[in-house]
Amino acid sequence: MAKHDMHGNKSRALAAFFAALILTTNASAQDRQIEQKVDALLKQMTLEEKVGQLHQLSGRDLTGPANNRNTNILAEIRKGKIGSMLNVRGVAETREVQAAALQSRLKIPLLFSLDVIHGYKTIFPIPLAEAASWDLPAIEQSAQVAAKEAAASGIHWTFAPMVDISRDPRWGRVMEGAGEDTYLGSQIARARVLGFQGKKLGGTDAVMATAKHFAAYGAAIAGRDYNAVDMSEHQLWEIYLPPFKAAVDAGVATFMNSFNTLNGIPATGSAYLQRDILKGVWKYQGFIVSDWASIAEMVKHGYAADISDAAQKAINAGSDMDMEGFAYSSSLVQLVKSGKVKTALLDDAVRRILYKKFELGLFDDPYRFSDAKREQDALNDPSHRLIARDVARKSLVLLKNDKQTLPLNKAVKSIAVIGPLANARRDLEGGWIVKSDAAQVVSLLDGIRSHVAKDTEVIFSPGCDVACTTTDGFAAAMAAADKADTVLLVLGESWDMSGEAKSRTDLGLPGLQTQLFEAVRLKGKPVTVVIMAGRPLVFNTVADQATAVLYTWFAGSEGGNAIADVLFGDYNPSGKLPMTFPRSVGQIPISYDTYETGRPVQDVKNVVYKSAYIDTPNTPRYAFGHGLSYTDFSYSNLSFSHKNMQPGSTVTVSFDLRNTGKRDGEEVVQLYLRDPVASIVRPVKQLKGFHKIKLVAGEQKRVSFTIDQAMLSFYDSKLTWIAEPGKFIIMLGSASDDIRLSGELQLLDKQK
Repeated sequence: MAKHDMHGNKSRALAAFFAALILTTNASAQDRQIEQKVDALLKQMTLEEKVGQLHQLSGRDLTGPANNRNTNILAEIRKGKIGSMLNVRGVAETREVQAAALQSRLKIPLLFSLDVIHGYKTIFPIPLAEAASWDLPAIEQSAQVAAKEAAASGIHWTFAPMVDISRDPRWGRVMEGAGEDTYLGSQIARARVLGFQGKKLGGTDAVMATAKHFAAYGAAIAGRDYNAVDMSEHQLWEIYLPPFKAAVDAGVATFMNSFNTLNGIPATGSAYLQRDILKGVWKYQGFIVSDWASIAEMVKHGYAADISDAAQKAINAGSDMDMEGFAYSSSLVQLVKSGKVKTALLDDAVRRILYKKFELGLFDDPYRFSDAKREQDALNDPSHRLIARDVARKSLVLLKNDKQTLPLNKAVKSIAVIGPLANARRDLEGGWIVKSDAAQVVSLLDGIRSHVAKDTEVIFSPGCDVACTTTDGFAAAMAAADKADTVLLVLGESWDMSGEAKSRTDLGLPGLQTQLFEAVRLKGKPVTVVIMAGRPLVFNTVADQATAVLYTWFAGSEGGNAIADVLFGDYNPSGKLPMTFPRSVGQIPISYDTYETGRPVQDVKNVVYKSAYIDTPNTPRYAFGHGLSYTDFSYSNLSFSHKNMQPGSTVTVSFDLRNTGKRDGEEVVQLYLRDPVASIVRPVKQLKGFHKIKLVAGEQKRVSFTIDQAMLSFYDSKLTWIAEPGKFIIMLGSASDDIRLSGELQLLDKQK
């Protein structure tokens, strides 16, 4: 890939646009039919109606009692001046608002969009938790259920998945993504897109997906939401762009640009990102929507002089739809009339949006997604709760289990369930849900009571609330621990401590929660700690002193049952961390795929003049890929089909995986690669493959990975995608810091 000019200009944007137009000549017969319909409709549209298709508004106050409605918006819809609405949901609401669109001159239907992030009615674990499952079919199924429920309720389009890579857990939106790794993130991006969109757009059990936020939003400086991003092009292409490309390859219908500036240019106004890369190099045919008011916010960035200038810069850069920014609706007509925006650019944006409306079948039946019976059936399908429970338990990560404390005995005489989140319901839903229905959430206390024997005494004491600003409840918690045979302590964040605009500088357990742990531990009982959170936290005291630690994230509607399934051994935990857990905030940003320096640490007892801290080890508390099981797995008998690899060929790497324990279980086998000598310094290891494999106790399987040239390739200093001949180290293991087998592979210079 040739290197691109970072800033771009209007002439280059136009060139990329016209190049993209040529792609339509290769369209399928069905595509051409839709294109003909779009072209015919476009010829009938006035300039004002075209601009209207690019205008998206929130509709929270559009329906309901007549005296509460925003009649101005309804009037604009009837004039054809709005192309899409967000936050209108449910069959009754969407039918009512769509009826207004059908009163417009050309009767162009609206697109209804919503943030369906990890469930619609049935709440699944937060996306970061799902990523911890490393189970792509389960992640895809989660998105399928969410899409089915949303589509039955009149929704056409979700603003998910978020595919931003992030190595900084201070950033609250890590809860919405897949973590720190490019490869894992790319695989999950693909799975979520396929889950939301189904086999083909237009199915009434599927919705359009959105790859967001384009691009590099997860690298916000200091982990502060909406902050600037500054990085090399090499880092952009190597780490942050691949999940977006995976979404394109999976057929994602739309993209959303990001709030941040990238090397001084707001992403919303970046022709380099939107014209050159997305619509140019990647040949993307869907449309791009701005994030909420991000076009207008270019004025606050100091990149645009006023709202008109912002509209001009955004449309020329390739941003097709303006969400709640009022930039296009207020300025675009005059910008086109004055020649500052070419009609061809406007038409291209409108064409992309109309194409999706035809593809969804909305011109044939504008109400096809608003069916009352289908809504009733989808929102009350009992299988959805079972799926949510299964996905949730696959997402839990067992971080520590000294002396085989877990699983707990269901017939234990008494168990103390202590902590501010032990009986939480709303918190298990996490952030970014459509509507909270805490009454439908299974708390952990509920789950424990349903799992233990009838004569087991369950003693509950919260100790404090989540903020934990007082020790008033500690005495009762200690008394509960004193009376019980087993102690379970449930700590962590509240649901609203993670998510958008929830950046934190202190990632410790909130308030006095650590002191609550220390107080309970004084009773001398084994203490199992369950931690609920939307991000990696720092909890060194608990990590050092707890007997067992289970990280449960925010596990969704069935969270209490799922956690209890793992605690009592009905499900053997198989989750692995998708993000590194630091020992200290001072280590952040932190990831496993670090680069070696000229002064590496070789002896932890001698770090003088080495690349090290003087007050803490370089190593994390828990590494990327870490996660324990109730059984053990052995790796042996590594073999390569060939030790020398010809360019363009493949090599098969195989080994034996055995369940050496007494329980059935699943192991996430991880393949890492290192290029020890290259034209640019390469990471010490990079994830390049994984398999999740279930083995009954004592069972052994031969596991294989196919290594191709793409796995050995990288972007060089000129941003050329290349595989350089030489030695590669292949590593296989249970975590990034738990490599069990390794061998060398030689990529030859030329075929012999």
